[in-house]
Amino acid sequence: MKIPKRLIDCLNENKAGYEILHHPEAVTAQRIAQAEHVKGRRHAKVVMVKSGEEHVMAVLPADHQIDLEKAAKAMGKAVSLNRENEFKSLFPDCAVGAMPPFGNLYGVPTYVDKSLTQEDYIVFEAGTHTDAIKLSYLDYEKIVKPQVADLASKIQPMKGA
Repeated sequence: MKIPKRLIDCLNENKAGYEILHHPEAVTAQRIAQAEHVKGRRHAKVVMVKSGEEHVMAVLPADHQIDLEKAAKAMGKAVSLNRENEFKSLFPDCAVGAMPPFGNLYGVPTYVDKSLTQEDYIVFEAGTHTDAIKLSYLDYEKIVKPQVADLASKIQPMKGA
């Protein structure tokens, strides 16, 4: 699978400076961050949730997990995790689980965790399990115009790890 054309076209049309990173195949956000030598707080992962009947993209750092209570407060409705089979048809040009955090390109409302707004750049999956894109956070926010909210909690390292 290739990087979705609509993603590259969008970045180019918006004159965003970005870098394409290639890494060994990885499927968890933490492993991808390691493969790219990026701190977990800078790797933006996508978590798909359902708010009422609507599919919503929640974007959070790899070292965080979605907090459904916080997300419900931010979205104004009860929130539940989406199953892959419920949303994969929304992203026909992406590998399942490798959607870029650009809900605007797919007609999906996008919320970003406020902690990502503190980063000078973010790295995210580019529609495949072997490609990622590094982009300034300000360019990301300008292009996607996500709702910024408190959505997540930092994952605590396991004792003895």
